[in-house]
Order: sequence, then structure tokens, then C-alpha cells
Amino acid sequence: MKAGLKLLLVAVLVAFGAQALAQDKFPSRPVTIMVGFAAGGGGDISARWIADFLRERWKVPVIVENKPGAGATIATAQLARSKPDGYTVALATTSPYTVAPYFQTVQYDPAKDFTYLFQFLVSAQPVFVKSDSPHRTIQDLIAWMKANPGKLFWSTAATNGGPHIATEAAFKHLGVSGTYVPYKGGADAITGLLGGHIQMLVAAEFPAYAAAGQVRLLAETGPDRLPDYPLVPTFKELGYPLSVPIFYGIAGPAGLPTEVVAAWEAAAQDMMKSPGFKDLIGKLKSTASYQGSKEFSATIVNVHREMLRLLPEMGFKRP
Repeated sequence: MKAGLKLLLVAVLVAFGAQALAQDKFPSRPVTIMVGFAAGGGGDISARWIADFLRERWKVPVIVENKPGAGATIATAQLARSKPDGYTVALATTSPYTVAPYFQTVQYDPAKDFTYLFQFLVSAQPVFVKSDSPHRTIQDLIAWMKANPGKLFWSTAATNGGPHIATEAAFKHLGVSGTYVPYKGGADAITGLLGGHIQMLVAAEFPAYAAAGQVRLLAETGPDRLPDYPLVPTFKELGYPLSVPIFYGIAGPAGLPTEVVAAWEAAAQDMMKSPGFKDLIGKLKSTASYQGSKEFSATIVNVHREMLRLLPEMGFKRP
């Protein structure tokens, strides 16, 4: 009887142990993807598509939580304080991780406080105006700005983000000035453009409006021409000081376990092979670009350090 009882206890313990391991294996409960921008923008669309893919793959709830404000640094700071278990992650974009820390007091260190999981695309961020604007080229716009200092009202999807600073650097280089109008995100900013509250916008939220003939692209702030708009020049080609590639990825807090990082990387690799991802890239007019955790981490840290070096040289002062 005693031997039988011991065997029964061992069996029960093994069963409970196996169940506990199964429950702890990532992912076994709801996942939250924070987005530092308002709903409806390119980052939000991407995060929601990823959430749908992961929900089907992992068979757990995957929730997108929008936390717009302060150029996405509010969501980024919250991510840095999150539990490092892989269940709370955030959309990682160029602005809050590489540029904003130079201009704002942020409660995180991009080089120490995050686990960068993967990059999945490089986003187009063109300069555009309404289709009825008198400015048909970027040269037309600059000539008008020279004749009308400070009278151009313009915006970007993220204040103090890569496209914002690249455009400000171009204006400094060309000796012109405008009036910057901040918005919570690209979706709000394009409403402002179409409503006539601003005259120029730099953002990823252009494809549907360009296809409908509502906006006209003048230049691309990134270094590469847009495949669907091959005649639109880049800031790099125009000789402007900064031409910043805008990346989209997923990041978690520092200290994520190796097996959790591996699970996210594996999901990303399969995600990017899916037909739906190709459709997403086409919708956003972006370029698929995968980097795993190690490479993505190096990219962000290096770009952040480069911004810290370049921005003072171009006359941008820290607050």
C-alpha cells in the first residue's frame, strides 16, 4: 500500500508539474501590444494586423492598446516599466527610441531599458500637400517659404521624430522657416491637412489619399525612392542634411528570457512569409525589412548614438 501510495503521489506531482510548465510556456495568456500613436495611422494599422496574425498563431487573446502622446514617448516609458515576460510589448518606431530622447526628458534609456525583438518594415514618410495646393514640387514650396517666412503651417505624425527633425534640418539648410503644428498622430494630422488647418504634412498615412487624388507627394524624407512614386525625389538626392530611414518593429522591456525572444522572432519570420503581410506592405506603401533581435538592437542603438552626434552639429539644441 505504501509503495502504491508513493507511486500515486509521484504521478500526481508529475502531472501538476507538467500542467504548470504548459501554463508557463510562452505564450499561455493574453498579450498586449502598445502603440504610442492614435488609432488609424500606419503604426496602428500594422500593430492590429500583427495582433490578428498572432491571435491565430498562438491561440491567445492579443490586444492593441493605443497610448498616444509626447511623440510616442509615453507608451515607450510605460514599456520600460513593464514586467519582462513577453506579454507586454510595443510598436517600436524610429522617433521615440532614437530622436525624441535628444529633445525631451524621457524616463528611459534606449540603450539599456528594452529588448528589441524584431523589425518588420521600413516605412515611407513623404512630404505632401493637398492636391489643390499651388506647390507642385518641393522647389515650388521652398521658393514660397522664402517669400513668406513663417507662414507655412505644417506637421508630422510624431513631434521630434525622425521625419520632423529631417524636415527641420532641411529648412535650416535652405534658410527657410515655417510654423509647426503638433498632432497626436498621423491620422489626426492628415485630417488637419485635408481640413485646411495645415498646408504641408510629413507622414506615412498618405497611400489612400494619394490613390484618391487628394494629396500630392513632393519629396521622400527617407533615403530611398518610393517604388510607386519613382519621380518623387528623396531628401538624400536633394542634398538635405538628414535622410532618416523610418523603421517599424516590436520591442519589450529589458531582460526578456531567451525563449520568449525566440518565440517572438519565430512568429515574425512566419508572419513576414504570409500573403497577408505582403498585402499590408502594399497598403502602407512600405518595404518589408526583417531584422532579428540582435541586429535590430544594434540598429536602434547605433542610430540613437548617431543622432546624438549629428543633431548638435546641425545646430539643434537640447532643452
